[in-house]
Amino acid sequence: MGKDGLDALIGVLAGRGRTVIGPTARDGAIVLAEISRGDDLPYGWGVELEAGHYRLRPRADGAAFAHSAGPQGWKRFLHPPRERQWTADRTPDGQWVVAEDAVTPPSYAFVGVRPCDLRAIAVQDRVLAGGPYTDRAYRGRRERAFVVAAECTEPGATCFCVSMGAGPAVGEGYDLALTEVVDEYGHRFLVRAGSEAGESVLADVPHRPADATTWTTARESVEAAAGRMGRTMPEVDLRVLMRETLSAERWDEVAGRCLTCGNCTMVCPTCFCTTAEDITDLTGDHAERWRRWESCFDLEFTHLPGGPVRASSRSRYRQWATHKLGTWYDQFGSSGCVGCGRCIVWCPVGIDITEEAHALNGEREAASQREER
Repeated sequence: MGKDGLDALIGVLAGRGRTVIGPTARDGAIVLAEISRGDDLPYGWGVELEAGHYRLRPRADGAAFAHSAGPQGWKRFLHPPRERQWTADRTPDGQWVVAEDAVTPPSYAFVGVRPCDLRAIAVQDRVLAGGPYTDRAYRGRRERAFVVAAECTEPGATCFCVSMGAGPAVGEGYDLALTEVVDEYGHRFLVRAGSEAGESVLADVPHRPADATTWTTARESVEAAAGRMGRTMPEVDLRVLMRETLSAERWDEVAGRCLTCGNCTMVCPTCFCTTAEDITDLTGDHAERWRRWESCFDLEFTHLPGGPVRASSRSRYRQWATHKLGTWYDQFGSSGCVGCGRCIVWCPVGIDITEEAHALNGEREAASQREER
């Protein structure tokens, strides 16, 4: 499929009543926003990433998807930062009438979903729609969503999806998958359908059978990306590592840098915690309950009558890291980390979860060697 086909794809999805969301270059970053044509995509833009550092940089090849994950994950559309739950109004006779918000969920089409983010959506599916306590609002949006994944051929300096088994090739859960190829033969996209809905949409988009060169280049580009990850996790069982290092001195070191700002949880594509917020108007006759994102770095997150359960920055960072890499398995059967690197990039002091994991493993190994001697 050529660039004209990608433009047509966006038009077909919009023509079927879907709100098309994709990456765009805006305000010095790659952000997710509603798009209406192919030119809205960030053609010719890449990113420069490091711990606590993010910059757009121009690319000579004009690629559309040669950028790493931006500050936003797709969860902001499936699991919005703020959502009203119900309203209550006082009647003239003093009684209260409570009405649950029951709106028709939007029909989204996500274009350019990275493999790590595709895995993150699957993780949130398990948390919010796969257990006995289903989030009906999330499930409604998820069931109506159409996913166009874009395989990664240009990993960033903070990416470690290979360590988490989340990329750079796409896994399950997409309707269409694209692999961008830019070479001396032109600019094109290898496209594969992963569902009946994907096949139906593809049938209305200009495309042609893929030639052997495109197939080979696409596969080799993705395989090469796997060997160019900017970060790695230690090759150990992270669940065991987290469990065996709860008293490690390294937690004190990271606590000395952590601002407990919660940026890592806000940009994380899998964090799902929320709190309830009740508001009323000045008359006292109208009230609303809103659900909004909450962070385990917030003192109020574990507040009990006797005070917060985790009062220190050490305990709050440790809770986040050990849950993400360890006890998430116990709850949901998988890791809560997909290796996107957002928490590293958007931490204002550059705390690196992969560096911390390696340091914890090093401290554990050193302690083991001392015991053997």
